[in-house]
Amino acid sequence: MELPRGMKDFDKNEMIKIEFIRQKFLETASVFGFNLMEPSPIELLSVLEAKSGPSIRDEIYQFQDKGDREVALRFDFTVGLTRYATSQKTLKLPAKLSSFGGVWRYDEPQKGRYRFFHQWNIEIFGNLNSDYDAEIIEFTSRFFDNLTMKNIIIDINHRKLVQSYINQLFESNETSLLNDIFRAVDKIQKKSKNEILQEYTKKGYSSEKLEKILEFSKIKGTPSEIQQNFDVSDLDGWDELVTLHDSLKHRGIDNIRINFGIVRGLDYYSGIVFEAYDTTSDLGALVGGGRYDSLPNTFGRNDFGATGVAGGVERIILCLDAQNVSYTQSHYTVSVLYSNEELKLEAVRTASKLRNLGIPTNIDLNGKSLKKQMEISSSSRFSIIFAPQEFSEKQVVLRNMVDRTEKRVSLEELITNPKDILNL
Repeated sequence: MELPRGMKDFDKNEMIKIEFIRQKFLETASVFGFNLMEPSPIELLSVLEAKSGPSIRDEIYQFQDKGDREVALRFDFTVGLTRYATSQKTLKLPAKLSSFGGVWRYDEPQKGRYRFFHQWNIEIFGNLNSDYDAEIIEFTSRFFDNLTMKNIIIDINHRKLVQSYINQLFESNETSLLNDIFRAVDKIQKKSKNEILQEYTKKGYSSEKLEKILEFSKIKGTPSEIQQNFDVSDLDGWDELVTLHDSLKHRGIDNIRINFGIVRGLDYYSGIVFEAYDTTSDLGALVGGGRYDSLPNTFGRNDFGATGVAGGVERIILCLDAQNVSYTQSHYTVSVLYSNEELKLEAVRTASKLRNLGIPTNIDLNGKSLKKQMEISSSSRFSIIFAPQEFSEKQVVLRNMVDRTEKRVSLEELITNPKDILNL
């Protein structure tokens, strides 16, 4: 039997990696004061369309339920969290929310993302200033640090800055033109310059002006580097972007740069936008986020704005694998082994006592040979071995599976004070 196209099963090794990232995410979110919640996996289709318009139907899993209501599976967490925040009239602001879980998108499957994949997300809702954008980006940088990922660069920009340049260059404030050119800029990281020029000249845009906007989108660096090479004095959002850059530097975030080519593909972003990349990978953006003050307004709340960031877990795993990051020291902290069937009962009893004390413990229940048990326990930190001579003296053999050293320990002391004995 086959799975539907774009779906996959997640085996033990993949789940260990996903759980590793989840734990690092939860730890980082807790340090920054974000409250964990999970919005509903099923939304009314009209709610999802509020974010991305009717065209979103072609990109998501949507259907009629048994009550003939048009519903859809969530394609991210931002919509659900915003719906929740805007519906809570007594919600204390600023509200800092985090989520981690599965999402569904009816996209063409690609490397690092199937049609069901895992995502992490944090959002801040309230009367916000640029310091909240800085905190979101600081979180992103610290999260990657906690994952021990290297070669991460965070590119920041401001939508108003790009918009003001487009308006000046094309001498127009027309919304359709603005959105078209935004999409052209967004595509520069995915398509060649010639492909974009051909696509948009067919739409009637001046090739000369397209050349200029594409050159503009290549500008990146520190504020001083950019000002030396480009006149930013008439561009909206520049001062706010510099303030954000300085705030992040003050927070000790050094892996940032201004990049005029970052606009984000979703139409609802209204201010600061950013993406993070592994500079040694060709996977594209690992995370993306920014300010989206207009989305709460769509849900009927024009009294506060929002800023946030989200990242795909499977794509991060590919980068962690490439960097040979260790996901966990061992899946089991302890393995309990026994040399014969007579000692199995005592071994099982000890394993149960250790588990009751919160120590992850593994034990073979199929009567395998001691040699085979040793092979299976190789991923553990310690093996506790029940052998006839030692057990007759009320002792067990404690084997360190990392440095391969052994010593005898009192069984009673092990059960009474296991964390000290096992250095946990």
